[in-house]
Amino acid sequence: MSLTIRRAVAKDIGRINELLFQVLEVHHQGRPDLFKGNVKKYTDEELLEILTDDKRPVFVAEDAGGIVQGYAFCVFIQHINNNILTDIKTLYIDDLCVDENTRGQKVGKNLYEFVLDFARSSGCYNVTLNVWSCNESAMKFYEKCGLVPQKVGMEVIL
Repeated sequence: MSLTIRRAVAKDIGRINELLFQVLEVHHQGRPDLFKGNVKKYTDEELLEILTDDKRPVFVAEDAGGIVQGYAFCVFIQHINNNILTDIKTLYIDDLCVDENTRGQKVGKNLYEFVLDFARSSGCYNVTLNVWSCNESAMKFYEKCGLVPQKVGMEVIL
């Protein structure tokens, strides 16, 4: 599939919302005790604010027909003058989604590699993300991309 990866803009909000619903449904199915179903993660106003914030870049993968097939929401993190953490610059992938109808066609891999290149050119030391353990396909995808666990969140349900 031929893709163009670029910064997301306001005209992408409708399609981003569709993909946000898809990823939320995966989480809702995996952990309905934590994730509501059929809701939006962001209002359109919040999305507009995010899309114009250089500290929270959002990238989209657009096919040859101009249809957004995936996105990556990112956030720069740096702990300057922290008592215990070094001041490395990290690009955190807050959310990465590929349309369920185009998974397996390298959209996610291309998006992820684009994010890595962007992070390198932005002077980042690393790229991090969190993945819910109930999302086994995402975990396998990230492992295949070479990511390794940095920390593990654990819980007990009371």
